[in-house]
Amino acid sequence: MTKERVVITGIGVISAVGSGKDAFWDGIVNGRSGVKRVTKVPEKLQATCKIAAEITDFDVTKYMDPKQARRADRFIQYAIAASKLAVEDAKLDMTKENPERVGVAVGSAAGGLQSQEDQIRTLYERGPDRVSPFTVPLFIVNMPAGWVSIVHGAKGPNVCNVTACATSSHTLGDAYRIIERGEADVMFAGGTEAPITPLSMAGFAAARTLSTRNDEPEKASRPFDKDRNGFVMGEGAAVLILESLSHAKARGAHIYAEIAGYGLTADAHDIVQPCGDGDGAMRAMKMALEQANVKPEEVDYINAHGTSTPLGDKAETTAVKRVFGEHATKGGVVISSSKSMTGHLLGAAGAIEAAVCCLAIEHETIPPTINLDTPDPDCDLDYCPNVARKNSPIKVALSNSFGFGGHNASLLFKKVTG
Repeated sequence: MTKERVVITGIGVISAVGSGKDAFWDGIVNGRSGVKRVTKVPEKLQATCKIAAEITDFDVTKYMDPKQARRADRFIQYAIAASKLAVEDAKLDMTKENPERVGVAVGSAAGGLQSQEDQIRTLYERGPDRVSPFTVPLFIVNMPAGWVSIVHGAKGPNVCNVTACATSSHTLGDAYRIIERGEADVMFAGGTEAPITPLSMAGFAAARTLSTRNDEPEKASRPFDKDRNGFVMGEGAAVLILESLSHAKARGAHIYAEIAGYGLTADAHDIVQPCGDGDGAMRAMKMALEQANVKPEEVDYINAHGTSTPLGDKAETTAVKRVFGEHATKGGVVISSSKSMTGHLLGAAGAIEAAVCCLAIEHETIPPTINLDTPDPDCDLDYCPNVARKNSPIKVALSNSFGFGGHNASLLFKKVTG
């Protein structure tokens, strides 16, 4: 069977750094932090972490009818908005597509947390008869994939991954495979998350995974820095339009990059902590490289998982060294973590970071890792500290995502020429 080549032709982003492809990239390349004091969690319910990368300017009525919006949790609203931005960017006319050849792969790690919390409160305070009839479709994790399908009339393959912080890298990888196998011509692929809620924030804080740098929110997310003390929660969505190369060329679409490799592994180690030797991450990166027939020394840029946690950043650094050797230790490959600006979007992180890789290739610019002021001696690679770097050309980029439970995913993107 001849495998289809798969390319990215549209990018839709909703984030605290900026919404829409251009505003988002402007914020990322200029190193603007989206982290601020939490407003979505009442002060009396705030735990030790009182900061997050909140979206404060989202107007759902730009993307949905108000009546529809009331039946959709925030994580669903973000996905619909991102999908519409992606279609606009791709100049994809669904009236000209065979809907049975257009699919959806959109995932989430946590689903409609706010709706769950609201309805549980209603149940216990007002009784079961007052619970909303829309409770279940408000919070179940597959609803963004369903809504995106309904909104755009996409009748092809429809899937939803739930693999914690690796979720949307897996959805992109699965969408890539679906097109590669010839089962669809176009896929909406990405992830969405709205985890800035009282229970979510309290739970992560209790696990001591969140930063408590409350007095300097914009400096709290500091991957690979010696003074990092946890990640910062983020929210938003990213949906990318994937197409077979032949389909994209036939309609004259603009191509950002090709997905050429997809690695996925398990640590089989711990429900929360990564392998200290980076074994699972290493194997995921190697798998992506081998599938793409790309040598380690050909990779120009890595968008790191880079969460700003003491164990995670060190383990990823170790994994990169094991895969890339001197190409990493002598500065041949440049690494950065966009979570230093966007915060950690959990299930949406992989998709938003895939968008960063595509835009880095498009603009031949490596975005910075901000707040990297005092490098950790154990994290001693080139993380593009604080200022973006022009790096013409970027031919190959790799994006890493690792999730609780030991889920690992790596996506390899290549510049398309000719």
